[in-house]
Amino acid sequence: MIVENLRIALASLGANKLRASLTMLGIMIGVAAVITLLSIGDGVTRFVAEQFSGLGSNLVFIIPVQEQPGPPGSDPLTESSLTLRDGELLADTAVIPGATFVSPTLLRNADLQYRGETQSLLLRASTPNYAQTLNWPVARGTFYSDVEYNGRSRVVVLGSETVQNLFPADVDPLGENVKINGLNFQVIGILETQGASAFGGSQDDIAIVPLTTAQERLFNNRSQRTGAFLVDAILIQAADDAAIDGVIIDASELLRQSHDINFRDADDFQILTQQDFLDAFGSVTSVLTVFLGAIASISLLVGGIGIMNIMLVSVTERTREIGLRKAVGAKRLDILGQFLTEAVIMAVLGGVLGIALGIAGALAVQTAVPELDTSVTFNSIALAVGFSVVVGLFFGIYPASRAAALNPIDALRFE
Repeated sequence: MIVENLRIALASLGANKLRASLTMLGIMIGVAAVITLLSIGDGVTRFVAEQFSGLGSNLVFIIPVQEQPGPPGSDPLTESSLTLRDGELLADTAVIPGATFVSPTLLRNADLQYRGETQSLLLRASTPNYAQTLNWPVARGTFYSDVEYNGRSRVVVLGSETVQNLFPADVDPLGENVKINGLNFQVIGILETQGASAFGGSQDDIAIVPLTTAQERLFNNRSQRTGAFLVDAILIQAADDAAIDGVIIDASELLRQSHDINFRDADDFQILTQQDFLDAFGSVTSVLTVFLGAIASISLLVGGIGIMNIMLVSVTERTREIGLRKAVGAKRLDILGQFLTEAVIMAVLGGVLGIALGIAGALAVQTAVPELDTSVTFNSIALAVGFSVVVGLFFGIYPASRAAALNPIDALRFE
């Protein structure tokens, strides 16, 4: 009976090729949309993980927790709870033996100017080991040294995109002077290209200056209460993955002592690892993937409604055929199986064509955005095809039941 139902269903679809093709088109588009959008969601997840793994897996981030916001219009990070002294204390290997590099960092918006060209970006000010902490090698020139750091020298290291946007193609930026908020800084190094950032934007559109220079010459980032130099974050590179937990415990104890925090009081700082960021981004991208899949599933729903519509028309057109089959002994289950088979075949054929279209769509997205690895997974294909079969069964049941319930005498009299 299964073979016979397949033969009858294929014959019926072959007799109405255009109508069957248009019906399958809805399923095909739905399956393609599901596969393409799920591949984009998976690609975003892999991209974020790769960005963090490029920094190494042993970074620890310490950021301030503000007790109260500043006055309206003030910089929200002005009254950070972290100070330069905290960074100096954390750099003591006798206190934090698991730390390899410690880099207190200041982040401020700034304007860079060169011969009339102006570039606005987020300026980073840190210690001489900042590039080593983040595993950012210098492509040309050098990073600033301890001598330049302690001497508060006006030197700057630029990202490759900043160089491209600020300098003409025929100008070598090394040794040139750029203005940062109106002060001259000499370009001494250019970082290797890093690509897009997991937090959005480009990692190559940056400028890095000595923290001491930024404190003395660019920004007034002293605490209004204590007069201490404030920083926006402290980055610690642990010796290895196994040392991360020890670094977190030691750093937390040291900062609580330094900030005179009682054992029952909450910390005025927060310690995060790369895994914390990955988990947070993973939650966001998972919701995004589900959301994209849900949107694409609407197309499959519309395609299923199209199958139901066509099957109802087919039942009406073939009423006499149904009556004849029942008159010669066909049972209700036989008629039901015949029309269900036809609905499922349309859904499956549309699904198979949708797989090819979805793979092509994923490749097109990867070609347009090379940073995203939108490779199609087996799970997305199985989900899309399985859903299309379910759609075919669900939306085929009512027309098939209606056909199976016809009275053979009334069906034979139908004109």
